[in-house]
Amino acid sequence: MTFTERLRWWLIDALGKPIVWLWAKSTRMTVLGGDEYRKLRQAGIPVILLMWHGKIFIVPYFFRRRNIMPLVSPSADGEIAARIMDGWGYKLLRGSGAHFMKSAWLEMGEELEAGGEVIIVPDGPRGPDRKLKMGCIKLATETGAVLVPFSFSTSKKKNLRSWDRMLMFYPFSKVVAAYGRPIEIRRGLDAAEMEKERQRVERIMIEFDEETDRFFDRKK
Repeated sequence: MTFTERLRWWLIDALGKPIVWLWAKSTRMTVLGGDEYRKLRQAGIPVILLMWHGKIFIVPYFFRRRNIMPLVSPSADGEIAARIMDGWGYKLLRGSGAHFMKSAWLEMGEELEAGGEVIIVPDGPRGPDRKLKMGCIKLATETGAVLVPFSFSTSKKKNLRSWDRMLMFYPFSKVVAAYGRPIEIRRGLDAAEMEKERQRVERIMIEFDEETDRFFDRKK
């Protein structure tokens, strides 16, 4: 590892979490749609939270201190997220569709069977953008977990020039964080049925994300 790389990771370790915390704290945040999600958690029903890769900027701060298990990719972007999440009350789990380990799948299954909660980014770590991979459907049908979409938007949008057009928010801006309606997946689906469910959940996720992005347009 070069000196520049060591310095970069040192700065992320030392300053990443405080900067993200201050950045998010400066916003005026509105949370929508959380009632059904909270009912699921209070009833001990396992939940798989889903959000597109382009909407993960808020995730480390928003879901902190909830003992949630996020599946974080082993990519460089995933390493940054993992270092910021570390110490913020997460059960960090490294893996992805491209680098999937059998142990990671088993750990998520065990967490959900015990009534826990997992975060999956179903188009990560390299896309295609907003193309839902099968993993979350398979996990839900094996464990009985309920899928809950999540997204956010902001009054002043800044999209990066990345494959996912990642959305950032400026400090002191208005932010809306939104839970979608829970999606139930029947246990024991065959391959054809899982593909139909994958397509259905993908459509729901895209429509929900677009609706969240229109939140501040309606306020004008």
